[in-house]
Amino acid sequence: MNSISVLHIDLFQSGKNTSDFYFNTMKDHLVSSHKHIEKPHRHDFYVTVLFTKGTGIHEVDFHRYDVSEGSMFFLSPGQVHSWELSEDTDGYIFFLSQEFYDMHYINQHLRNFPFFSSVNFSRKLQLEKKYLNPMVGLFEEIQNEYYSHNLMKEGLILSVITKMYITSSRLFSKEYNTFNSPVSISYLKHYQDFETLLEEHFTKEKSISFYASLLDISPKHLNRITQTMVQKTATEVITERVVLEAKRMLMYLSESLVEIAFRLGYEEYSYFVRVFRKTSGITPTQFIQKYKS
Repeated sequence: MNSISVLHIDLFQSGKNTSDFYFNTMKDHLVSSHKHIEKPHRHDFYVTVLFTKGTGIHEVDFHRYDVSEGSMFFLSPGQVHSWELSEDTDGYIFFLSQEFYDMHYINQHLRNFPFFSSVNFSRKLQLEKKYLNPMVGLFEEIQNEYYSHNLMKEGLILSVITKMYITSSRLFSKEYNTFNSPVSISYLKHYQDFETLLEEHFTKEKSISFYASLLDISPKHLNRITQTMVQKTATEVITERVVLEAKRMLMYLSESLVEIAFRLGYEEYSYFVRVFRKTSGITPTQFIQKYKS
């Protein structure tokens, strides 16, 4: 069985720095790493990108985002992405592993930041002009440390990254109004626990009652949480996660539609097609034609 390409940080390293962290300008990254990123792929690390020049499209899990000056993107491990960018594209990009961050921060986790906390939250933050230069300054500070031999450089890099993520979280929250109430903040932990369970069981378990039972809450309360956090019912969140995996498999695996449906827990192919079409607006065959044309 073929699999979706998973890239590791050491593919991008020159051997001079830790394998848990990588930094580059977008201009140099696109040149030096083109052989790794010319096709849609997924990472096993966290990615942060800031575009300072250029235009194009950045597609993350089949959601298309416009790229322009001030576009900032945050990708979690496992997400499939690709991009089509103009030749004058520039900016900054860095990768870091969960272990690299956790080793220095015991009480702070990457999933605490809203743009990393759920696959259902937007992956893009569009910076206004007044916020762009200060953000560029943080990237430049990381860049200077990355290529230095300074004492405790990893600690300084991570402190700057944390400042960047906190600043981005405040801007993100203003833009999306998802975390601006005490109720929303208290629901986030439950919602993340739900998504963690969903990642483990979605191919076999698709009922609200199953997940609500594991969370020790009622199905009604689970629906209330998902409606508050992502404006969707729990059933919609479950179904969309299954369909997202179906799209990944349809694009990148050489298996039949029937085999993919069976692997995702659908014994009846016709029912899988109905679910896919209801969620995506097109059939699996039409999806393949659209993305492979």
